[in-house]
Parts: sequence; C-alpha cells; structure tokens
Amino acid sequence: MKIAILDDYQNVALGFADWDSLDAEIEVFTKPLDDVVERLGGFDVIVAMRERTRFPADVLGKLPELKLLVSTGRRNAAIDIAAARKLGIVVSGTGYIAHPTAEHTWALILAAARNLPAEERSMREGGWQVDVGSGLHGKTLGLLGLGNLGARAAKVGQAFGMETLAWSQNLTQEKASEHGVTAVSKEDLFARADVLSIHLVLSDRSRGLVGAAELAAMKPTAILVNTSRGPIVDEAALLDALRRKEIGCAALDVYDTEPLPADHPLRSLDNTVLTPHVGYVTREVYDVFYGDAVEDIAAFKAGSPLRVME
Repeated sequence: MKIAILDDYQNVALGFADWDSLDAEIEVFTKPLDDVVERLGGFDVIVAMRERTRFPADVLGKLPELKLLVSTGRRNAAIDIAAARKLGIVVSGTGYIAHPTAEHTWALILAAARNLPAEERSMREGGWQVDVGSGLHGKTLGLLGLGNLGARAAKVGQAFGMETLAWSQNLTQEKASEHGVTAVSKEDLFARADVLSIHLVLSDRSRGLVGAAELAAMKPTAILVNTSRGPIVDEAALLDALRRKEIGCAALDVYDTEPLPADHPLRSLDNTVLTPHVGYVTREVYDVFYGDAVEDIAAFKAGSPLRVME
C-alpha cells in the first residue's frame, strides 16, 4: 500500500501517530502540489489536511489507483464526495477539537486591540512603546454566527465585560439567550460591533456575505476578525476598506488563496494582524487528526467500519 500525506507544512505528521503499524510505503508532501494528478497518480491512499488541496471530480477521475481518501476533520468542501462515491473511492474523516480555533480567535482580538505586532516588533528592534491600545471591557462583541465556535467566543467576551450580539440567517432570540447573547439584525450587528468576529461555515449563502456595504457600516475603530474561511469576506472590498481606514483593523487567519502569496497586498498593510491559518494547528488537534487517520486506514485494510464522510 502506498500512502500520501499531503500539505504537512511543518513536516510533523509522522510524529503524531503510529504510521509504522500500517506496514505501508508512505510519502509526506510538505508543500502545496502544483500538479495533483501527476504527483499522486500512484497512491492507494491519500491523507488530506483539511481543505488545503482540492479534489474535484476531474482530479479524482484521473487517480485510478486511489481507493481511500482520508480528510482530517468531519467535513471537507474541497472534496467532491459524490464523484468519489461513483468512482468507488471511499472518503473518510477524523475527529476534531473545536476549542483551539476559539482560543486563537481571542489571540487575534487581543493582538489587534493592543497592537501587539507593532509593539513586539519595536521591542525586537531595540525600541519601546509605539502606540496606545484599546481595552475591551464595556465594548461590544458582534458575532456573525452563534454555533459552537461563536458561542465559545461569546463566553470569553462576556468574561471580559463585553456586550455580546449575534446574527445569522436562522438565529432566534431564544437560541441566543441560551448563551447570554442578544440577537440583532445584520445591519445592527455591523453598526454596533467594536469587534466583529466571523463564525460561519463557508457555503453558497455565506460566500461574500461581508462585502463593501457591511464594511462601510462598521465603526472606523472596529476590528474585523476571521478565523472561519477567507471567502466569507469579499477580499477586494476588505482591502479597499483597510486602505481607506474605514475600519480600524482586520485580524485574519484565513484567506481566499492559501498559502497567502508572498506579494499579497494584505501583507503590506499596517492595520492588519495576520496568521497563517493556524487556528486549529495545535498538538492536541494533530493527535486526533493523524491518530484517527491511521485508524481509518487500518480499518479500511481490515475491511472494518470507518468514519465515512457523507
């Protein structure tokens, strides 16, 4: 059996599970693949890290040796599961831990509010204080989405003494009240939030949901935080708003194109806090991802039930 482990940017996958137990030939790819079909044509099993590599129908159809495609996490919008099923390719998933992404959301919020990137850079360059930060107590946290991650973010905001508001297309006040949150209209959410944090799944309904009109409605001091998916925010509109200083800061962990190109304009703006999609990248999560991936492959070899994605 030949196994490909994809997009292991830190080259750590082999240390998080007992891959030797599979008695297989394993190749680890640490960089994005330019030609997926050419590089993966001879593999029986592919382990995909989240949505870093796309597997549409035309790609799957050109991988005749592929029998099992394991994706870390419980869902993967980059895999055409229906096409895989028609081709006889089993697609399985792994467990997931949500709290690291919620924690990273607050790392971004605090970094943006206190301008930590500039202060840290100044310290390393021999300087001292360079800016005056903003506190969070008494401010308003707006949550675009109040699912598992949004609710976790709300709880932390409340601990900081923030008013917590939320909106999503199906959110009711009854549901919001379960988390001590006030449900408001989309317009009110953007207008009132001092910190606007996005916690939605990317779908046709959410793609481009935060556009020029929403950004224009925000306070000029507001912080926009995105740890969900890049395309939920209209990138061109965001760049324009940041350049015009229409909002205070964008704190981002996700982007339209990943890895973010080295010459991308977001990298050159001084009112951004940028991290390389590391919200879920913790030892605890990788233990689950790669440990479950090995279990899935072993189960597949043995003809036992595994975590099949639907």
